Amino acid sequence: MFADGSLYSAGQGAVPAIKLRIADRETEFRLALDPELALGEAVMDGRVIVERGTIYQLLETLVCGLSRQPPSAFAGTLTKLRTAVRRLKQHNTPGWAKRNVHHHYDLKSEFFRLFLDADRQYSCAFFEHPGATLEEAQAAKKRRIAAKLALKPGQRVLDIGSGWGGLGLSIAKETGAKVTGITLSEEQLAAASKRAEESGLPVEFRLQDYRAVTECFDRIVSVGMFEHVGVGYYRDYFRKIRELLEDDGVALIHTIGRSTPPGATNPFIAKYIFPGGYIPALSEVTAAVEKEGLIVTDVEVLRLHYAETLKAWRERFLAHRQEAVAMYDERFARMWEFYLAASEASFRHDGLVVFQLQLAKRLDTLPMTRDYMSDKGRAPAAPAALQAAE
Repeated sequence: MFADGSLYSAGQGAVPAIKLRIADRETEFRLALDPELALGEAVMDGRVIVERGTIYQLLETLVCGLSRQPPSAFAGTLTKLRTAVRRLKQHNTPGWAKRNVHHHYDLKSEFFRLFLDADRQYSCAFFEHPGATLEEAQAAKKRRIAAKLALKPGQRVLDIGSGWGGLGLSIAKETGAKVTGITLSEEQLAAASKRAEESGLPVEFRLQDYRAVTECFDRIVSVGMFEHVGVGYYRDYFRKIRELLEDDGVALIHTIGRSTPPGATNPFIAKYIFPGGYIPALSEVTAAVEKEGLIVTDVEVLRLHYAETLKAWRERFLAHRQEAVAMYDERFARMWEFYLAASEASFRHDGLVVFQLQLAKRLDTLPMTRDYMSDKGRAPAAPAALQAAE
C-alpha cells in the first residue's frame, strides 16, 4: 500500500502472501532512488511496515526476483559508482580497522548469545547431514578446518580474527597445538582470555592487528576476517601471511565470497553493519595470493551452508527479539532482523558462498591426496553399543 492509500499487487493468488505499507511520500521517493539502502533504513525507522508475512519473506521474494533479471540502467550505474570508490570506503589502516571492528564486534557479548551457538561461532557452519543442529554444524566446521591445517602436537598456530576463542581452544584441545589468537575487539578479547585461562590449554589471545605480528608460525588460520581486510590491502595481507609462515607452513583462509565478478558492498551493510567490509570474488583473492608467492593447495566452495547458518541465527534471534530490544531498542532490533534476513536471502538466491583456501609455500608440504582431510574432518564415530541400539 502506498502512502496515499492506493494499492499495487504483483504475482498470482487472490490473497497476497506478503503485504507491506509505505508510510509517507518521502520514503517512496527514497525507495525509487536507491532501494538497496532505502529499504533497510525504512524498515528500521518503521516507515515500511510488513503487515502480512515476514521481513524474510519480503526479502526472499525481492532478492529471488531481482537475481533473475538484469538491473535497470540507473541501478547498474549506481553499482558502477560504488565499485569505483570502494577502495576509499575500505581504507582499512590499523586505526580505521579498529574503529570498524568496534562498530560491530564490540556490541554486548550477551547480545550475540541470543542467537549464536554456545561456543559463539560467528561464521558459516558446516552441515554434514540434513537435520544437523547449529551446534553440530559449528563443531563440524571446526573439525574440517583443523583437518585442512594438518596439525601436529606442539605446532604453533596463529588465529587471525580469533573471535570469542572457540576455534583456538578447540584446536589446542583436539590436536595439542599451541595457539595464539589475535583480535581487534576488546569485548571478544575479554571473553576469549577468560575462557583460555579457565581451560588451562596452551592458548593466548591478544588485542593486536595482524600487521603488527612478528613471530613465525607453523600454521595460520583465519575465519571470517578476510572480509574486513579491504580490497586495497589484499597483497599486504598475503605478504604478511607469507612472512609469518614457516617454510613448511600451511594457512587456511575461510571467507565469504561472491560467485559473480568483483563488485561493491551493499550500501545498507556498509553503512550499518560492516563498515569497511567487502565480499570478494575468488579472482580477486587468488590474484593477490599468486603475486605474493604463496601456492593455493586446495580450494573448497561451501554452497548454501551459510544460508542454513543464517536461518538458524535468524530464528534464534526472533525467539529472543524482546531481549535484544531491552538491550538496545526497537530500531536496533529491526536493523538486525533485516540484516540477518537479507543475508540469508542473498546466500540462498544471489550467488554468495564461502571460500576455504588452503595455502602453502612449498608444493611438497602436504600429502598428495585429500584423504587426510576427510579422515580427520569426520565426526567421531558413535560407540558400538550405541550404534547397535540405533
